[in-house]
Amino acid sequence: MSAAGEKKRGLGRGLDSLLGDAIRDRPSNDTPVAPDQSSVRLLPIADLKPHPDQPRRHFAQTALEELAQSIRERGIIQPIVVRPAPSGKGYQIVAGERRWRAAQRAALHEIPAIIRDFGDSETLEIALIENVQREDLNPIEEAEAYHRLTEDFGHSQKALAALVDKSRSHVANLMRLLDLPNSVRALMLENRLQMGHARALIGFDDAEGLAHRIERDGLTVRDVEKIVRQSKGGAEPRRRASTNSPKSDDPDIKALETQLSDLLGLDVAIASEGSSGRMTIRYGSLDQLDMLCQRLSGGDF
Repeated sequence: MSAAGEKKRGLGRGLDSLLGDAIRDRPSNDTPVAPDQSSVRLLPIADLKPHPDQPRRHFAQTALEELAQSIRERGIIQPIVVRPAPSGKGYQIVAGERRWRAAQRAALHEIPAIIRDFGDSETLEIALIENVQREDLNPIEEAEAYHRLTEDFGHSQKALAALVDKSRSHVANLMRLLDLPNSVRALMLENRLQMGHARALIGFDDAEGLAHRIERDGLTVRDVEKIVRQSKGGAEPRRRASTNSPKSDDPDIKALETQLSDLLGLDVAIASEGSSGRMTIRYGSLDQLDMLCQRLSGGDF
């Protein structure tokens, strides 16, 4: 693998190091299991318990049933990762709770697992990395995991950003979601409210009421931003002309500039030079830049 490829994967390589060199070995019932060994063991499903602070708390039932059907047909390809339970009885799941749940639905009695002796902070970090890399986490679940790592284990936002291979502004913006009322956060957990809407509601006095309006009336992010701004006595921001990127006189180009500006909530200028040209998007804060990057990359916003 090239150095560039390794860099792109970031600290998620820690998961591969847990799984890649494992030797499949089924112990007899009376074989003692050392917590630091890296070989794969078949463990009774009944001996495994989910971690109480697992970041992911919501499991889509349809997707879970599809995974269970796949397990019935092909078995479990990738082992889960566990650690000895703090109670001293059985094991606690570090990564792979979804596979464990699906294995129960598939009526399996044993599941392949790697046993490691992780501390509380390492356990939460690995669970967070696994879910974030697979894009399994709801934004609120991800924000709560970041909050736990900062409050209980002293991680800085910069360290968290490096841990999950995200930008620092991404971590900061997600953690701001925890300032929303519990009822609004619940709507996000149920995927009834999108990230962009929620970010516009932060600090708004009647966030709960407006959140229900968003769901009822199908308001766009732009609609919500306008409502919040007007409630605070603010006017629509003036579109500033760019001296470096003059706007075109072509009516079709002007219409496109207006459409994109309304869609993004930012000033867009298109300088057309025949069949080529350039488009300039002006932003007023790093928060707006982060929002723009998420929109252009197709992520939740």
